[in-house]
Amino acid sequence: MNDKILYLECYSGISGDMIVSALLDLGADQEDLKKSLESLNLEGYHIEIGRRKKCGIDACFFDVILEGEEHHYEHTHDHHDYSHEHTHEHTHDHHEHQHVHRNIKDIYEIINHSQITDRAKTLSKRIFEVVAKAEAKAHSLPIEQVHFHEVGAVDSIVDIVATAVCIDNLGITDVIVSELYEGRGHVRCQHGILPVPVPAVVNIAMEHVLNMKITDVQGELVTPTGAAIAAVLKTKDFLPASYKIKNIGIGSGKKELPKANILRAYIIEENNDKKKLY
Repeated sequence: MNDKILYLECYSGISGDMIVSALLDLGADQEDLKKSLESLNLEGYHIEIGRRKKCGIDACFFDVILEGEEHHYEHTHDHHDYSHEHTHEHTHDHHEHQHVHRNIKDIYEIINHSQITDRAKTLSKRIFEVVAKAEAKAHSLPIEQVHFHEVGAVDSIVDIVATAVCIDNLGITDVIVSELYEGRGHVRCQHGILPVPVPAVVNIAMEHVLNMKITDVQGELVTPTGAAIAAVLKTKDFLPASYKIKNIGIGSGKKELPKANILRAYIIEENNDKKKLY
């Protein structure tokens, strides 16, 4: 079987919803994805899949809508709702959620009892492990003491599992990841105001040798979930010297930026034809 190579062009950062959107645009089966997510038996959310324009560019979107957030368009739960101790003090002024916390073993159980493929289960758990280790390092805690309360866990589980299901559905064998374009400044989280890149992203980039480029965009472009997905999926560091583009998927982010907030995903084929091309 020939390798099926995916190239992720992260020139506007990367997040869980952006990569799922791009993979769906590449042709990942929506119905298979929906059935896979239903098998997780998670409550408190629904998904929306559609099209939107970013700087005039048509792109697919995959949005996880949490209960009570139907009108809250730009949420970024996949990093700042990780809770690192059992606490009942929450700072979300736009919705209320039950105080449920999950650690990584709880999340593994959800994934293990789902009906997704073995490959998708393995990818999902590896991605969650990368996130949990990065958060544990940031807060100097054992990995089993990193807790994800209800909001962050649901959003992240859906994005991560959806990514793994789509990668498996598309038959991707190799992934090349561009440098990750990141913003600057600060982002507000549950524990206060953190510098961008946030500590978990820095830890993931260092541990997994992800190339980063800081841009002049104010705010976060690379989320811990996005960085963890890039770290786990990446199998090659460089594009072939010559290749053909076989398909393109464009995934939309939620931010309104001067530059198109999109993630482009290419299926490429290395050009082994030694004949003169021009």
